[in-house]
Amino acid sequence: MRNRIKTLLSAVVICMLAAVSCVTDDDKATSLEAGDAVPVFSVTMNDGAVVTTESLRGHRSLIVFFNTGCADCRRELPVIQKVYEKAPADARIVCIAREENEAPIAAFWKSAGLTMPYSAQPDRKVYSLFASSIIPRIYAVDENLTIMDAFSDKGMPTETILLGFLEKEVPDSK
Repeated sequence: MRNRIKTLLSAVVICMLAAVSCVTDDDKATSLEAGDAVPVFSVTMNDGAVVTTESLRGHRSLIVFFNTGCADCRRELPVIQKVYEKAPADARIVCIAREENEAPIAAFWKSAGLTMPYSAQPDRKVYSLFASSIIPRIYAVDENLTIMDAFSDKGMPTETILLGFLEKEVPDSK
């Protein structure tokens, strides 16, 4: 009887952790990594700007995937905001929702005092070009549209690391 209770309690704890986790996908994470090319995508930001893969060419960029219902994302987005505020003028920061509509994002942005543009995406269409699971997820992309680093929910970079990436000078092509 005691073993049955322990087994049942273990199952309940596992279910509760899965319910509150940002990682709710059944499959193992398969995602783009350092050295991979940025896939072709296009998103419309909440300020009306259209960001495409090609519009990032020539700029150091961060592509950030999030969902405001994810506790890890809610902790990471204010860090990205600080980077956004301090980033060089020619850097690009593209925040793209994974399966989230405009209203909850706008409410979270307002309550958290965020000002950076974002793209509400009600599905995984854009996200699935980059990964199959796990958020938050940040891709550091160089001027030639090559992913230089990829970060996910475990081992998120600091503000200093992200700013350091964005502030590097563009390599001379000669």
